[in-house]
Amino acid sequence: MSKYFYKFGYALLTLLGVITVIFLLFTILPGDPAQMMMGQNENQEQLDVINKKYGFDLPLGTQYRYYLNDLSPVSFHSTKEDDFSYFDAEKYSGISLFTIGTTKTVFKYPYLRESFQKNGKKVSQVIKETLPNTAVLAVSAILIAIFLGISMGIVSALTKDRWPDRLIQLVSTIGMSVPSFFSAIIFAWLFGYVLHEYTNLNMTGSLYEVDDFGEGAYIQWKNLILPAIVLGVRPLAVVTQLMRNSLLEVMSQDYIRTAKAKGLSLFQVIRKHALKNALNPVVTAISGWFASMLAGAVFVEYIFGWNGLGKEIVDALNTSDLPIIMGAVIVISSVFILINIFVDIIYRWLDPRIRV
Repeated sequence: MSKYFYKFGYALLTLLGVITVIFLLFTILPGDPAQMMMGQNENQEQLDVINKKYGFDLPLGTQYRYYLNDLSPVSFHSTKEDDFSYFDAEKYSGISLFTIGTTKTVFKYPYLRESFQKNGKKVSQVIKETLPNTAVLAVSAILIAIFLGISMGIVSALTKDRWPDRLIQLVSTIGMSVPSFFSAIIFAWLFGYVLHEYTNLNMTGSLYEVDDFGEGAYIQWKNLILPAIVLGVRPLAVVTQLMRNSLLEVMSQDYIRTAKAKGLSLFQVIRKHALKNALNPVVTAISGWFASMLAGAVFVEYIFGWNGLGKEIVDALNTSDLPIIMGAVIVISSVFILINIFVDIIYRWLDPRIRV
């Protein structure tokens, strides 16, 4: 149990480090955020209002302290309406716990601030609308990589140095060497344009579409096929290679030879003894790839027009919408940390020796 407390504390420190780097990186960027928001229509009075509203006129250390306070589930706020840290229930979506003097202690959802370019829309709302689409895409891609990668890795190991093994190795090498943005363009052009008559797939499209009158949103599952395949190609190649090498190593162990000597079939040896022990490096690769897909889907989503978090990050970069970029990176980092903790739990199931 103490190990998990240590992991949890380490995860919190890692997340704090990520938040600090993100805040400093985007705060010291050249340019005035208030002027970016106003465009060509700004005047000094409007700029002063925006600077006060978003805290741009405060010292850097104070801005950082308020940013951490906004992200913390338990935060402290002023009871004075003129203060920047004043608790607005609609703004923070939380409940007041108790008040001491002019300081109110609040339990709330982490507040990721408001978008600069979306008329004050909350960043959390933007992420809530786009993250599920990215999660669907990432899960679909990683499932393709898991099932095909493990199967191809097993076949490659069992046919070592024969033509199926050589063919799978060639396909895996190509899959790892081709960048996702390039394969996305090729797949979209080939299957969505050239072969559209046969595949009935579109070059672009998101999970939800609307009818010709702009109403009645419905799920269009076929739009998921091409981006999921493209996003899953590289992890598929990595899983295939790792599964092959790991299974070959396990199959050379003494206990495998003993199982064969007892009369077990090759299928029984792989299913009962070899496969589970060969999965440790594969699980490591899958966890890392799945977490990185939430960030690495940027180019794939943009090319296919998939309305996910990655496409939202690109749009935010084009418009210098810093709160959305910062909020998206923090969410992705949090997911990455949670996945790593979850993988530790899976390790304990796959290899009981780790418990010791």
